[in-house]
Amino acid sequence: MSGGHKAGRVATPGDARTAPSNPALRHVLTHLITPLLMCLGMGLAYLGAFATPEPHHLPVAVVGAGPEAKVFAQTVKDEAGDKLDVRTVADRGTAVDQLKHRDISGAYVLNSKAPELIVASAGSDMSATAVEKVFTPVASAQGVPLKVTDVVPPVSGDPTGSGIFFLLIAVSIGSYASVAALGAAGAGLSLKLRAALVTGVSFAVSVIGAAFAGPLFHLVDHGLWGVWAMSWLYSAGILFLGAGLHTFLKRWTTLAVMVLFVMLNFTSSGGLFRPELQNGFFGTLHAFWNGAGLVEGIRDLVYFGGHGLARDVWVLATWLVLGLAVMAVAGLVERRRARAAVPAETAPAAEVAPSAAALTDEAEQAEEEEEIEEAVGV
Repeated sequence: MSGGHKAGRVATPGDARTAPSNPALRHVLTHLITPLLMCLGMGLAYLGAFATPEPHHLPVAVVGAGPEAKVFAQTVKDEAGDKLDVRTVADRGTAVDQLKHRDISGAYVLNSKAPELIVASAGSDMSATAVEKVFTPVASAQGVPLKVTDVVPPVSGDPTGSGIFFLLIAVSIGSYASVAALGAAGAGLSLKLRAALVTGVSFAVSVIGAAFAGPLFHLVDHGLWGVWAMSWLYSAGILFLGAGLHTFLKRWTTLAVMVLFVMLNFTSSGGLFRPELQNGFFGTLHAFWNGAGLVEGIRDLVYFGGHGLARDVWVLATWLVLGLAVMAVAGLVERRRARAAVPAETAPAAEVAPSAAALTDEAEQAEEEEEIEEAVGV
């Protein structure tokens, strides 16, 4: 009698619903890790870079000859501390030349009756504003108005000079979102075909970017061919690097490119705040990150007579070479994986069916990952 009761508890419909749901729930929770990490990373990056901009060794000049200018410059330096790097120049022409070579962010021309502040806001509107905030109280203390002269203003189509930063965002989104599509949907294509697609997509993205910069929004009034060429270099670097990383990171590629080309890229580009207004971390990244190469390259080409342009192009070219190298390594790894998979094709027929079932499951999972990657990327 008691043995009959040991048959076990009768399964209920609720059990049937709960048991299969656990793997599905784990699957969903796993994929939620990516957006949560993005939220964390975006907050740390954007707030860390943009929330509290303050000058750090902002280079300025005091225009004047003789001991009066040196005493005034030293007084400003003592009051500002590490916020300013103050130098003296003999005349206004030298100060303008240094502004146009981007050696300084502003110059204060000593004059007891009509002091003048010279800036180049096309290099950074925020830096020009920061310099103005420093010297306006100085003129006010003398009881005279401060004349502000902008020797390198931005074009009329981009009055604040921030349009280049938003152009960077547009080209970046087109590039890293394409990484998700090419990496997931194109994983089965040959390396040469994927490289050809990367070249074509980056060309298309750069053409769209040039259209934004020129005929559509008039962010630049000359040098459009150079803007297009640098946009192509920039986009190709992102796409080659992202497509190569997909071989190793799979569905985590989207998060990786978001870290590289959004969180660390936009924040260090100098599009809103130059490195002199940021903390040391983002200021250091500005020296070699590809977004800074594009933003400063366009500024140098359009506004500053090409001064510093060669370095900006080298930065973009270096990232492209890095992307090509990662893509080449990915090709070697894929070929080794393919050779290692050949013995599996000679397995007994009895083992073929389970393998096919496993491949089907993997294909279904890959399709789901593809949809998630593309959705997050866009």
